[in-house]
Order: sequence, then structure tokens, then C-alpha cells
Amino acid sequence: MTERKRIEAERAARARQQAAAVAFGRLDARLPGFAEATGVARAHGFAPVLRLAGGQAAAFDQASLLVEDVSVTSHVADGLQERFADRAALLAGVLADLGLDARVGELPGEYCPGRHSVNVGGRLKVVGTAQRAVAGAALLTAVVVVGHGAAIRDVITAVYAALGRPVDPATAGAIDEVAPGVTVDAVRERVLAAYGQRAELREREPGAQLLAHAARLVDGHRP
Repeated sequence: MTERKRIEAERAARARQQAAAVAFGRLDARLPGFAEATGVARAHGFAPVLRLAGGQAAAFDQASLLVEDVSVTSHVADGLQERFADRAALLAGVLADLGLDARVGELPGEYCPGRHSVNVGGRLKVVGTAQRAVAGAALLTAVVVVGHGAAIRDVITAVYAALGRPVDPATAGAIDEVAPGVTVDAVRERVLAAYGQRAELREREPGAQLLAHAARLVDGHRP
């Protein structure tokens, strides 16, 4: 797994690749078809996981880029919508710099719908955003689907059918389907550069205490 991180005093961001997974929302887990949906995900080669942020199931694999942005807040609701809008605009700008017709907004029938998704040409969702806020901090996560669009469509179609959720498979896809040759590394570099233009950032690896705490939380995110 490739990973790069940059951090500052009150904000940290990283862009990384992750093994194939379907990240289910807490509301998904309450649906009658949830057990079947997790089995469908596994059958397609995607590990089912539960996430704290976001609403409905989203899929990604090593041809996707996960962008995680942590910021300090005074209150849980502070800047919630502003962060969504700001980060969606930042990512749309990155894609526009790659020559794509990137637009912020929800497509009819898209998976894990949200008005801060990023699509290409008003037809293909390539970025989804989710946010989790607690007292003192907020985590905004974006999934940028760079490649393997067909695999993402297939697993999304099957998982949503099992959950009984409506979805238009044609809205799911990847950046390289409209911009051949674009790589995860190229997108990562541009995302980190876009964040770096906003503040003086320095690279730092997570400490042993933080990693140990994360390991203790793993079981809570397994279906």
C-alpha cells in the first residue's frame, strides 16, 4: 500500500491507496439485505467494512485514492457545510487541472448520493465525500475513483440490489474512462499540491501510540 501524509498544527491531510472494500454506512447495516450485501461484496473481491462517516455504500480499490482531512473545530457543527463545499471544490479543481469537465453536485441515481459529490460532464460520479465530526475535530474523507470503473460499477450494482436501494449503474465510473492515462500517482501528487498551496505543511508519520489505538478499533468496523 502506497501512502503519503502531510500535517500542520491544526489540520492534517493524507492521500493513500487502500485494498478493495465496500464501505457500508450505519443505515445500510439496518437493512434486511445487509448480510446478503456483505456476501455479494466479498464475492466480487471487495472486503465489507463499516464506516462512521457517510450515508450509503461506496466502493473503492487500489485504483482509487482516499483523501482524509482532519481539522480542529470548536463545536461539532462548526463549519460542517463549509468544509464539504471547500473540499469538493478543491478536488474538482484538481480534476479540472487534469483536463476534465469536473462539476460538484449530485447525479440522479448515483450511489452514496450527496450534493458534494464530484462528477465528470454531469454524467459520471468519480468523487464521493463524507464527514464525521466530534467535539474538537472533524474528519472529511473523499474517495477519488481513478481506475477500475467496470469493477466499481459491477460491485455497486450487485450490492445495491441486495440492499434494495435504487441506483443507476451508469453514473458509477472512473477518471481514466474519460481521461485515459491518468494514474493514481498523478492524482495524488496534484491533491497534495493543492492542499500544500493553502499552508506550510510538513510530512510526519503516525506515532506508535496512535497506531496501537487504531488497531484496537478495527473490530468495531467489521460487519
